[in-house]
Amino acid sequence: MNTPSSDDFERALRGLEEVVARLEQGDLPLEEGLAAFEEGMSLSRHCQQRLDAAEKRIEELLANPGEERAAR
Repeated sequence: MNTPSSDDFERALRGLEEVVARLEQGDLPLEEGLAAFEEGMSLSRHCQQRLDAAEKRIEELLANPGEERAAR
């Protein structure tokens, strides 16, 4: 199931992969490298927050397996 939030996560993850690839090339001028690193850190934090939220939801579902069925 693709929700806007999962699309947002996928987009951020692709952006992070692109930033990492640019940084790994090692040919960015200092200022561009710093800007790319900053962007990568921001994308990384966003992805981690989404993963933490998903993990919390899974833990809730596992703790209360009947809750999801009752809500439908």
